[in-house]
Amino acid sequence: MNLSHADINEFRQLVLEHFAHNRRAMPWREHPEPYWVVVSEIMLQQTQVDRVRPKFAVFIARFPSFASLAAAPLSEVLGLWIGLGYNRRAKFLHGTAKEVMERYNGQLPRNLKELTTLPGIGPNTAGAIMAYAYNVPVVFIETNVRSVVLHYFFANQEKVSDELIREVVTQTLDTSNPREWYWALMDYGSYLKKQHGNNISRAASYRRQSTFKGSLRQVRGKVIALLATTPRTTHELENLVNDERLTQVLAQLSHEKLILTAQDRVQLAE
Repeated sequence: MNLSHADINEFRQLVLEHFAHNRRAMPWREHPEPYWVVVSEIMLQQTQVDRVRPKFAVFIARFPSFASLAAAPLSEVLGLWIGLGYNRRAKFLHGTAKEVMERYNGQLPRNLKELTTLPGIGPNTAGAIMAYAYNVPVVFIETNVRSVVLHYFFANQEKVSDELIREVVTQTLDTSNPREWYWALMDYGSYLKKQHGNNISRAASYRRQSTFKGSLRQVRGKVIALLATTPRTTHELENLVNDERLTQVLAQLSHEKLILTAQDRVQLAE
């Protein structure tokens, strides 16, 4: 898909004009240093900004750097993560901090290839980190970016591939200030969802997320929350959780090394 200069300029003007009058305040934007960017990006995976803001503040107050996070026990990190869901992300972030300290002398890598070797950081998260932390013009796709491109360039199309979306993102990217440009795209995408609803189902990559209530994710979260206060026996967890899938959940959490079990005693991994 080849866009004309006029199309690109018109699109940029629309997005940037909205941003000029409706920029959202976020702590990781006001202070976009690498550690804050990494924490925010991993927290924002599948979680809305309004839920992340208060958790981010508490997390940064307790763990202000890669060094402090790496030195902390995983159990404490998991405890602070309660309420954000997808607890594996807490383990990934903790593991990333350890690798940054051990492999990179405390300095986050400045290239995509090395970033994607860190736990929980895929190509799009790595691209976001490069843009936000280092202001490097890297092409990446996330939910709001996808939503904006679908709305503006593919209004009447279904099953739009990420390949097509990536072509548009590449051509419209402001290479002189990618950090601000992606922030503007994020905010415009958020605005579009409020005004027109979520259009993301028109993307070929769309996968419907299961309902949280009654899901395994809910049971996992309850187990983590219970263990954050004190170790428990399996019998105690059975009484407190009261869900026939508990054995399955405990097996998952143990396999992911989020919990430790020994002689019927279950606790968060250290």
